Amino acid sequence: MAKYLIGLYADEEQLLAGVEALQKASIPIHEVCTPFPVHGLDQLLHLKKSRLPDAAFVYGALGTLTALSMQIYMYTIDWPINIGGKSFLPFPSFIPVTFELTVLFSGVLMFLSYLAVNRLYPGKRARIYDPRQTDDRMVVAIAAEPYWQKAQAVFEKTGATEIKIVEV
Repeated sequence: MAKYLIGLYADEEQLLAGVEALQKASIPIHEVCTPFPVHGLDQLLHLKKSRLPDAAFVYGALGTLTALSMQIYMYTIDWPINIGGKSFLPFPSFIPVTFELTVLFSGVLMFLSYLAVNRLYPGKRARIYDPRQTDDRMVVAIAAEPYWQKAQAVFEKTGATEIKIVEV
């Protein structure tokens, strides 16, 4: 278990000011937890853009290729049947199956990718610094012990409602 100094904020403007002040003081921030999205926090923490949309495109393309190759193989190589003089490659009739497999691959693989990227696996315990972080408080956690006094002064200056040391 690790010890963290946390500052709880009730207002998102104060949270943003606190994070900015911590960064100006060169204090490393371990984690920021909010019960709702705070606009501008991603840019302030210099978080990278997610690559999940790119993965969704690749998964959809994989589903499309799977559907088309499966149907082309079935209609032309495995069991070619001439029904009513139609060609062996009736692409318009491939559209429903292709669409469904594209959506299926994209949805299922995106779900699994999201779980893998965020390390959400069965039995994993959530890291809760304060029970109110899921309700109405925003938490900023500082991990490195030498910075705690400096960080406590920043928390007090920026309007943190509560400052405490927790063991998670």
